[in-house]
Amino acid sequence: MTERSWTRGRPLGAAWAARMRGLLNNGDVRPGGEHNVHSSVVDCGVYQDGQRTPGEFSPDQALTEARDRPGAFVWLGLHEPSAEEMASIAEIYGLHELAVEDAVKAEQRPKLEQFGSVHFLVLRTARYVPHQELTESSQVVETGQMMIFVGEQFVITVRHGDASEMAPVRADLETKRAALLEQGPWAVAYAVTDRVVDHYLEVADEVEDDLDIIEEGVFSRDRIAPIQQVYQLKRELVEFRRAVVPLQRPLAAITSSQGVVPKEIRRYFRDVQDHLTRTVEQVSSYDDLLNSILQARLAQVTVDQNNDMRKIASWAAIATVWTAFAGVYGMNFDYMPETSWKYGYPALVAFLSFVTVLLYRAFRRNGWL
Repeated sequence: MTERSWTRGRPLGAAWAARMRGLLNNGDVRPGGEHNVHSSVVDCGVYQDGQRTPGEFSPDQALTEARDRPGAFVWLGLHEPSAEEMASIAEIYGLHELAVEDAVKAEQRPKLEQFGSVHFLVLRTARYVPHQELTESSQVVETGQMMIFVGEQFVITVRHGDASEMAPVRADLETKRAALLEQGPWAVAYAVTDRVVDHYLEVADEVEDDLDIIEEGVFSRDRIAPIQQVYQLKRELVEFRRAVVPLQRPLAAITSSQGVVPKEIRRYFRDVQDHLTRTVEQVSSYDDLLNSILQARLAQVTVDQNNDMRKIASWAAIATVWTAFAGVYGMNFDYMPETSWKYGYPALVAFLSFVTVLLYRAFRRNGWL
């Protein structure tokens, strides 16, 4: 595949071509935004007045095209880019090196930073991992990262992980929400954030089902939920909490910003903020409930251990009676009471049996046996 065939006759920019030539010669980038293991570009489009400009563009061509059109902007979607690819994008779009490093490593907490005229928004994505039953090693919540670069004439989304795919978001904006797309790059940032937070709600609902199963198992007569399952769900909930709770501050900064985010888009972000607040409240309540369940399960374990010790102590007390008489009559004294009596042995066995039954009934009545 040649450079010109990838762009349908449009010559590539020098900067992009120099860095991507090795990939293109290997046939690693295909038309239509498709990619394989060597290409991180999922889609690259130019939008004007809420409509996508026909044609296919490389990232540098798309930016040139947007600058030639009033009110146009570029939406570039990347999936797990390498450091080299991200450096090429950064040179074309003027991205700060610190933000680029964060976008490659994908180990950031949710945050909002500004580098000149470019805003850098970091989200953590989450999706529920289906499983037939919860075990001590089950993965319940899978998390990833979503980075959004928002400039005056471009928006770049960088996704790490399999959660929150952007294809449905792009399709929805292009086909059903053209009026929103007219608002520019921040409209895309809203749509992406909205999808990520909607997935939070879905994950929270699914986790609630697992929590109900755990709670039922802990408080059932059979005690079918071991403590390892409770602890595993708590660990997964902590991972989910790390994705959800820190996002409150970036959203608050966006909704309170003046002159940066369009007023109409801020209203949409407030709706996302409401959904996030609901999720945070759910996660907090789940965490409290799970702590209560964990404490209850630990108390149950302690009670079970005490019951076992009571049973052991009860049987030991019963056995002590026989042991005591055996020890006394096992002594080598010449004069022992009833040793010469014909019915001494049967009488002793009968007496010990009576004492055993008496002790057993007493322990049974007190709940020790």
